[in-house]
Amino acid sequence: MPAMKKTAKSSLLVTSATLLSFSLALTATATAPALADDKPSSTPSATPSTSASPSGKSSTSPSATPPADMSTVGGAQLGRSGTQANLGAGAPVLPKDLSARSWIVADAESGDVLASHNAHWRLPPASTLKMLFADTLLPKFPKTEKHKVVSSDLAGIGPGSSMVGIKEDETYTVHDLWLGVFLRSGNDAVHVLSAMNKGVDQTVKDMNEHAEELQALDTTVVSPDGYDEKGQVSSAYDLTLFARSGLQKKDFREYCSTVRAKFPGETKKNKKGKTTRGSFEIQNTNRLLTGDYGLDAYKGIAGVKNGNTTNAGSTFTGVAERDGKVLLVTVMNPEKEEHDQVYKETAKLLDWGFQASGKVDPVGELVPPKSADTGAQPGANASGEAGGSGDGKDSSKPVAASAETDGSSGVGIALGIAGGVLVLLAAGVFVINRRWPLPDLMRRRR
Repeated sequence: MPAMKKTAKSSLLVTSATLLSFSLALTATATAPALADDKPSSTPSATPSTSASPSGKSSTSPSATPPADMSTVGGAQLGRSGTQANLGAGAPVLPKDLSARSWIVADAESGDVLASHNAHWRLPPASTLKMLFADTLLPKFPKTEKHKVVSSDLAGIGPGSSMVGIKEDETYTVHDLWLGVFLRSGNDAVHVLSAMNKGVDQTVKDMNEHAEELQALDTTVVSPDGYDEKGQVSSAYDLTLFARSGLQKKDFREYCSTVRAKFPGETKKNKKGKTTRGSFEIQNTNRLLTGDYGLDAYKGIAGVKNGNTTNAGSTFTGVAERDGKVLLVTVMNPEKEEHDQVYKETAKLLDWGFQASGKVDPVGELVPPKSADTGAQPGANASGEAGGSGDGKDSSKPVAASAETDGSSGVGIALGIAGGVLVLLAAGVFVINRRWPLPDLMRRRR
């Protein structure tokens, strides 16, 4: 049988990243999984949610049966219901006992979809929608910008929302706020950033426009934080597009792969009358990044985002690298109710994808944005990356490393999808048809 055909014309560059292995001593409790955003164990001064949105603001849970007609963006086979895979000689069989309503396995570099299951089924996305939020707003504010929170910034947050612990009348940097979004899935951080972006309504409009630009046509945004709202839907295909686009941004890569960080606490006066402001540690809620009770951190994982609400169930998009191959997997709403089930099914699909690479024919492709130029790309810098964080700093630094390198406290599984990867030029043009070999990447990282 021939090797896997490359059908994607627009290739999104992924740099082969190196896993800096650390021993994560995680004290895990044998409690039931959280109902909202898969919260981590409690930390001082943080106020995460323990329940999902109430029925008064929720949409009706979707039928367990996929629609007969779904979008064919990315290829006709992706519009079919059920599992889609074109196995070649020597290809491993797909994992057994997958219970998710929808999932997709894609090559992040070429855009080839290796296999899928109801890829375009429009389902509630939960906090995986925050990937689109971040991809839309990250370029708008420098990370050093400061903002003093007022009461109106926190208005309209849904009951039971996951929170990082933002306080009224306290000042936070944009960097702090993004750590709250990515690590604790904080709806309070989302609302503060939305307020800085002229409000929730403007942010929803911006997100819907950006989704259309990315050709994520299954997506309708109603609330920027992914909170259950009537009519708010996305798909495994679209969530994968959001991750692929977001990972082109240096800051996005940094935040989504950070394991733990310090977050500003509340300003208080001590016994001597001196005003002080401490901090507390927050940990990423991505269990494949941190590990959990009965679940090891996944080898090669580098993000991206998880979510959990009443209507969406558990949702997750992950990116991982092995032997120079980078895969994106999205899993939506496993019907099995076992602890960490969405992560277990994601890990199975990642394992399969790495084993199947080169042994399957794609069932479709991840399409480029409407404005993408698939021709030659002048103007890219030597690392292959132009733009990224928008702060003018060198983009080749490994992401999510340690407190000494990126200012985010914590040991960190520091798989850096760093300089030269997933690049979006300042003009919105994709860099394609160029991949840095691993040895060169290693030299540039050092």
